[in-house]
Amino acid sequence: METANDSTGGDFILVGFSERPELELILSLFVLTFYTITLVGNVAIILLSILDTGLHTPMYFFLRNLSVLDLCFTTSIVPQMLVNMWGGNKKISYAGCMVQYWVALALGSTECVLLAVMAIDRYVAVCWPLRYASIMHPRLCQLLAAASWCSGFANSFLQSSMAMVLPRCGNRRVDHFFCELLITMPVSIILTTYVCIARAVVKMRSAEGRKKAFGTCASHLMVVSLFYGTIMFLYLQPKDNYSQDQSKALAVLYMILAPTLNPLIYTLRNKDVKKAVRRLIGKE
Repeated sequence: METANDSTGGDFILVGFSERPELELILSLFVLTFYTITLVGNVAIILLSILDTGLHTPMYFFLRNLSVLDLCFTTSIVPQMLVNMWGGNKKISYAGCMVQYWVALALGSTECVLLAVMAIDRYVAVCWPLRYASIMHPRLCQLLAAASWCSGFANSFLQSSMAMVLPRCGNRRVDHFFCELLITMPVSIILTTYVCIARAVVKMRSAEGRKKAFGTCASHLMVVSLFYGTIMFLYLQPKDNYSQDQSKALAVLYMILAPTLNPLIYTLRNKDVKKAVRRLIGKE
């Protein structure tokens, strides 16, 4: 193990699965495949929501922001990870590690807040459907999205600044694929919002109304469950059952699974998206 007494400068060694080269190759192909799907799916969502006027609604405005976040988050980690897996040099500079840490933490924190904003949007859609357009007007949506981005980057700036002044205790080896982060989780906002939505749905007399309300929230609930479920499973494991190899494998799943599946969740059973695709194909 390389040692150093300073808290800045020098390189880190990202160990990954370098001790298991055959597993590292298989994992790299798995990551590359899902990264490609992530790029295609999220770019398609972004372009579709911009080009088709039928998708110029608050829900798809926030979904477009989510797709941008997923693209940026995976791109901040995956290329460096693949270079690390395919090359013999497992090093990353101190500056590179700090930039990766800061960017990934900023984007992850922003996504946490954005999912809470999207939950509020679904609450308004279910509880005040007739006033939805007047409440969630474009100006408010832009302010909420801007607040999500600003709060995420502010949180990352504060945490990264504190991390940069900590001594490394002579350790330059990182037993991971990337400079790992622990994301803050404003899950209480989402839970409170969905409790209110559930109460409103229970009060509905019409079965059709309850079905429509569930359909309005189903996609977002699946995305939230996927995002927070993988985070909690990754970071809240009991210490007696903790395995570093298991942690690394779960981190890879967390990093690529949600960004890959989010476009599929929002499009496969979404009639608005299917109609938008047909309209664009018809124009072509």
